Amino acid sequence: MGADESLDFPLPVELVSFSAESNVDDVLLSWTTASEINNKGFEVERSIKNHPLANGLKIKNFEPIGFVNGKGTSTELNHYSFKDETVSAGKYIYRLKQIDYDGSFEYSNEIEVEIGVPDEFVLYQNYPNPFNPTTNIQYAIASTQHVQLKIYDVLGNEVAVLVDEEKSPGNYSVEFESKNVASGLYFYSLTAGSLKQTKKMLLIK
Repeated sequence: MGADESLDFPLPVELVSFSAESNVDDVLLSWTTASEINNKGFEVERSIKNHPLANGLKIKNFEPIGFVNGKGTSTELNHYSFKDETVSAGKYIYRLKQIDYDGSFEYSNEIEVEIGVPDEFVLYQNYPNPFNPTTNIQYAIASTQHVQLKIYDVLGNEVAVLVDEEKSPGNYSVEFESKNVASGLYFYSLTAGSLKQTKKMLLIK
């Protein structure tokens, strides 16, 4: 990322994924970088959705809640995480502020999380939609289940596996990046135990 970098040069940090998992009293943020150049680290910022200071307007009041040190310069995959334990019931929006050693910075995409134990199995419509190059997919499960979230093309071919593991009850948000995917209509399917839901999304490049 890096706000002052020209597109003619390698980006200081290539962020390839950013996701969130919420429980009753905390939110776990996870992200991965493919490469880093002079990366000081990531400031984690949070906004409370429908904050009273917004006075009914769509204003996001982001505040820093933590900092995670970067790897400086690296050509390997690096995995990061940050747990926000200062949450209560409600909706929150998170983003990362990646900061270089020279002080330049760039923001990641925003990701929305809802706190509270869901009482049903739900797969939400992705946002934004249509999208390019990334979109967020949110889902909720009411009991501990082995969860699979997969992307398919119109021919039924599997394009990506975003989730394939056991999950506790909660609300989840996953980012899908279409880096090596062509424009067109795609389906994303969520399976949890015997339950399954599928929705459509449109990639326009």
